[in-house]
Amino acid sequence: MLLRKVGIIKKKGLSRADELGEELSAWFGKRAVRTEFDSISPDMNLLVILGGDGTLLHVAEQAGRYEIPVVGINLGSLGFLTEVAIDERYQILEALLDGAPLIEDRMMIKSRIRHRQGVSEWRFALNEIIVSRGTLERLIRLCTWADDRYITTYKADGLIFSTPTGSTAYNLSAGGPIVQPGLRSILLTPICPFMLESRPILLPQERRVTTRIAESSEDVQVIIDGQPAWTMRCEDTLEVVTAEKSLRLVCSSTKGYFDILRSKLNWGGQGEPQESARKK
Repeated sequence: MLLRKVGIIKKKGLSRADELGEELSAWFGKRAVRTEFDSISPDMNLLVILGGDGTLLHVAEQAGRYEIPVVGINLGSLGFLTEVAIDERYQILEALLDGAPLIEDRMMIKSRIRHRQGVSEWRFALNEIIVSRGTLERLIRLCTWADDRYITTYKADGLIFSTPTGSTAYNLSAGGPIVQPGLRSILLTPICPFMLESRPILLPQERRVTTRIAESSEDVQVIIDGQPAWTMRCEDTLEVVTAEKSLRLVCSSTKGYFDILRSKLNWGGQGEPQESARKK
């Protein structure tokens, strides 16, 4: 990979991120690579994220639109997306300069809302789009379709539209499945549904999913990767489809997806079993 210009995105208010940012800027400078802090432009060849998954989510839309590879150096706790540890940062960066990075294309979804005044602009998500009842005390009813085929009316606290990457976020807490990021699909998971029969659904990536509130209700919120997007009214329709471009995520060279799951979710059996044990 030819690196001429690198953006360094630091978690705000974190002194460790500021220190590492200056250190990395000097490291790139010795290799004739220009750096800019906390900005994104189409001429960048790489984005380095110093923080946690939330910091990376804030820049995913722009990075995906410009097709800039992103490497996340984890300064947080979980780190499903910022999976590169601090002590392996130079190993990963050297691999990038040598042209041998491990880059995964992570599917993104996009959403817009149709209302009386027209249609909103598309908003993009790497993890999830959530319809939430907000401060309402009662459940909401959401009539939902895949293309023009009616799925069901969910009676729940809300509904999660998730990517495979986001399957380990709110989707997992709501009882949805873990989906390996290499699969391209849209997950629908109700939040605390009234009926136990309301189960998560995995849809093909080409489906156009829409949902509407079945009855008059106020304060129903649409939240995109943790950021409030719209207030949804009874006559509004929320549309969710797969985005045309993916996020190019630089992965750790020392651990795979299942290594991360075992570590972050505290699964038993941290080490791989011996050959004899696997064959039993």
